[in-house]
Amino acid sequence: MLTVKNISKKYKMGDEIVVALDRVSLSIEQSEMMAIVGASGSGKSTLMHILGCLDRPDSGQYFLQGKEVSKLPNNDLANIRNRKIGFVFQFFNLLPRMTALENVELPLLYAGHPAAKDEAAAALKQVNLESRMYHEPQQLSGGQRQRVAIARALVTNPSIILADEPTGNLDSKSNEEILKIFQKLNDQGRTIIVVTHDPDIAKKCQRQVKIRDGQLL
Repeated sequence: MLTVKNISKKYKMGDEIVVALDRVSLSIEQSEMMAIVGASGSGKSTLMHILGCLDRPDSGQYFLQGKEVSKLPNNDLANIRNRKIGFVFQFFNLLPRMTALENVELPLLYAGHPAAKDEAAAALKQVNLESRMYHEPQQLSGGQRQRVAIARALVTNPSIILADEPTGNLDSKSNEEILKIFQKLNDQGRTIIVVTHDPDIAKKCQRQVKIRDGQLL
């Protein structure tokens, strides 16, 4: 489903050139739940950004569902992100003055979806938050806020979920709740890619890929 071949990515930081990814090759199958594991600065988030069409490699190729996407125009990449990929981040990225329902509605409103509210409510029900849909983020626990973020990622019905340190700010009970949701979504056929530095989280996935200094181990 996703294949990267010999991708490399460099960044300039002051006078220094930092190699974030160095000739990385990787394939991820449809309906797989996989962890990308590495310490801070290992290149795992850069890899996730490329897989999520948020960034491009300097060299190499990225195939998504058989189509080479790394050299597509920005508008085409945006369409791929909106239709095929849902994102979950460590810090939730919820708008504080909006309710859970309004936060989940946003991707559909941007796309002009006619039934945004109903679809958002259904997504919140999938993560067992229908009773909290009219609460704002500050009225929710960390685990509940992350479930809102997962519902927002789900509302466009993507085939791929990319989660960057999704349990990094949560207690152990909330960790388990979030992982159970990911496992349920994976059982439904979605491809789940979790970026983490936590080996206990990685062990819950079907496969682990370890990255260090921009290279797969």
